[in-house]
Amino acid sequence: MSTRTIRVRVNGQEYEREVEPRLLLSDFLRHHLGLTGTHVGCEHGVCGACTVLLDGKPVRSCLLFAVQVDGHSVTTVEGLADGDRLHPVQEAFREHHALQCGFCTPGFVVTVAGYLAEHPLPESEEEIRELLSGNLCRCTGYQNIVAAVRDAASRMPEGGERK
Repeated sequence: MSTRTIRVRVNGQEYEREVEPRLLLSDFLRHHLGLTGTHVGCEHGVCGACTVLLDGKPVRSCLLFAVQVDGHSVTTVEGLADGDRLHPVQEAFREHHALQCGFCTPGFVVTVAGYLAEHPLPESEEEIRELLSGNLCRCTGYQNIVAAVRDAASRMPEGGERK
């Protein structure tokens, strides 16, 4: 199998790796870079567990090949925190017990962080539930997750910068 060299910035760090063209981004992140916070659930882009930010936009890493991110910037759940300081979305999920079993949590957190960076003040619970509709939690309801999103939004002023 032939390989291709890719250069990608992941969580602020530059990487250059030889990869097979068919290698999924999710597998690249988990197995080549050791970033296991990106979970793989359905492998069809339905559950959202594998969501990462590609140039700041939420994408399903199980639906992209690693070669497609050559020259781009990827942020995983590991890249949201600033050292020991959690991202406001991570803090809100912790404080509102929105973590459930934790398997889907990285996808939710990354999805919400990406959304709030562009839409810092969701106007309604309906908007929040629409935002969350692409991520599946199989543990229980979404009430605590919705509360966490509201709280996180209150912590992120317009422009998505942290307070």
